[in-house]
Amino acid sequence: MKGAEACILRGACQWDSSDEKPQTGHLGLRMPPASFPSLSLETAPTSAYSSPARSLGDTGITPLSPSHIANDADPNVSEQQTFLVVVAIDFGTTSSGYAYSFAKEPECIHVMRRWEGGDPGVSNQKTPTTILLTPERKFHSFGYAARDFYHDLDPNEAKQWLYLEKFKMKLHTTGDLTMDTDLTAANGKKVKALEIFAYALQYFKEQALKELSDQAGSEFENSDVRWVITVPAIWKQPAKQFMRQAAYQAGLASPENSEQLIIALEPEAASIYCRKLRLHQMIELSSKTAVNGYSSSDTVGAGFAQGDKYVVVDSGGGTVDLTVHQIRLPEGHLKELYKATEKYTGRLFLRVRSQFLTVLNVVGARFVLNSGGPYGSLGVDYEFEKLLCKIFGEDFIEQFKIKRPAAWVDLMIAFESRKRAAAPDRTNPLNITLPFSFIDYYKKFRGHSVEHALRKSNVDFVKWSSQGMLRMSPDAMNALFRPTIDSIIEHLRDLFRKPEVSTVKFLFLVGGFAEAPLLQQAVQAAFGDKCRIIIPQDVGLTILKGAVLFGLDPAVIKVRRSPLTYGVGVLNRYVEGKHPPEKLLVKDGTRWCTDVFDKFISVDQSVALGELVKRSYTPAKPSQLVIVINIYSSEHDNVSFITDPGVKKCGTLRLDLTGTSSAAVPARREIQTLMQFGDTEIKATAIDIATSKSVKVGIDFLNY
Repeated sequence: MKGAEACILRGACQWDSSDEKPQTGHLGLRMPPASFPSLSLETAPTSAYSSPARSLGDTGITPLSPSHIANDADPNVSEQQTFLVVVAIDFGTTSSGYAYSFAKEPECIHVMRRWEGGDPGVSNQKTPTTILLTPERKFHSFGYAARDFYHDLDPNEAKQWLYLEKFKMKLHTTGDLTMDTDLTAANGKKVKALEIFAYALQYFKEQALKELSDQAGSEFENSDVRWVITVPAIWKQPAKQFMRQAAYQAGLASPENSEQLIIALEPEAASIYCRKLRLHQMIELSSKTAVNGYSSSDTVGAGFAQGDKYVVVDSGGGTVDLTVHQIRLPEGHLKELYKATEKYTGRLFLRVRSQFLTVLNVVGARFVLNSGGPYGSLGVDYEFEKLLCKIFGEDFIEQFKIKRPAAWVDLMIAFESRKRAAAPDRTNPLNITLPFSFIDYYKKFRGHSVEHALRKSNVDFVKWSSQGMLRMSPDAMNALFRPTIDSIIEHLRDLFRKPEVSTVKFLFLVGGFAEAPLLQQAVQAAFGDKCRIIIPQDVGLTILKGAVLFGLDPAVIKVRRSPLTYGVGVLNRYVEGKHPPEKLLVKDGTRWCTDVFDKFISVDQSVALGELVKRSYTPAKPSQLVIVINIYSSEHDNVSFITDPGVKKCGTLRLDLTGTSSAAVPARREIQTLMQFGDTEIKATAIDIATSKSVKVGIDFLNY
């Protein structure tokens, strides 16, 4: 090895053998921890726990340069396509809806037309997240229309139809989510989750385009629309990718025009909206006379000074998000204070997670029920179902849900209406109508009446009404709320104990569950002496409107922390006493350490939108014409090998160089590999510098 070639290799391979860890480069990236490391290549996907170098002989590529972060943003980021309108879809656990704004009138956000159907006393600015398929598994209806049609079906006929509700959290609770993951309909039949989510998004697409066309007086094309879909921040990368794939299948956008679709994190959307609220658009729960001493025409942002902090409590159906933001004036940039962590507390699944925007510093917490059931306002439904099991028996309730699925839906609809009537000062009972088929099926199942079951259960606070109703005392209804609310208050207290949160000025309650007077009272009682408790008007639409604002100005999100550690598998020079003996591989007299995880970026590392991590490689064999680079990820930072627990393959770059002229190719061919971070999707590119051939791929968490 001579001349420039030797200099390049020595420069790429400097490593202090006395140091156990690789050297650290710009922004904390690790340089390859060996002399003359080589990236393992594969001709077909294999398990992350196999050794690609051992299984495929001597294929490999050698780094030409250490990794670095480009100071310039990706030029494609600045060349954003312009759209006439932004439509945001809030795909909620319990209810969903859309809103839109024209680019020429960004301050005017239109909420979708009110939905047909609905329940007395229940706002229908959103529609239930329910979908109905025909017995032939074709889309029939969504929302109130699906629920009402299913309700009116003959019980025997209803068993043939596929009715699904509150299915969103399946994407989070499924540990091995794939494109083939199934959902279970009310009749027990399985259906592909991707089909259901695509049907739902296609429904919203058609509704929105029809409304836009009516507004414009002419046909509105999908190409004129930028779509924004909100997802929980707690969702891991596979769930976010799944939602994007469903949107592609629904025709909102395409992989070739991916910038037409933005995946927005719910807490980010809520915070964007709360910052822009004018004070007359808020309700203050505390007895303080003025909100920070500013007039009603001021925005919330006008009431903040340098260093001020506020909490956004996003209480939805399946999840509750807690985020704390700190103002940085004049720019108002966000910086994440804590990385995401998880812990289990009984049934409660807590995830401490921070978020980004352009305006503030962030610390956050998020909880969701683990595999034991849902959380958020669904936690109240879960407690009601537990109460029914206590009275009538778990075996009966499970059988009733299977044998009389439409009647079970009716029962939960009746409970939802009464649940919304619960209040701290309520004194009269709440009556929940039991469907006739519940009463009839119970008598056949047990051989005695529902009234007998109530007497036998010794549940004193629930009585039987001769009108066919369960009569619940206010205390009984409040008791169903208590576990959920207590958990929210407990974790808010944990958050307020952190030094960074001790001087919070405002606490914003947003999301559908924030409408519950019992939650409002509990938050005010616990924290009213620490900060001002504020509820935006149309509290259930906060995320939806914030998502529209995000779509109008995606650059408002400047920086995110990487949710995972990313890298590739390489071969490093084997060092006796340092590398495990089982990783030793001898090729052509050279001793290699196989399966080394060569890190591109670390979990929790801050990366600005559009910044690129770059590496340059060269094929180990100059004659090699197909180069396959496998990308791996882990939730941990201290990853040494691609065979470490928790390391998963998440992408493959396959660069086909056949057909290129060998005369124009240098002896050491440079293959530049780039990863773009900072967006909710992560993209990788491989470029053959000599021929400009390139291949791009999105990091894929669903197909490996």
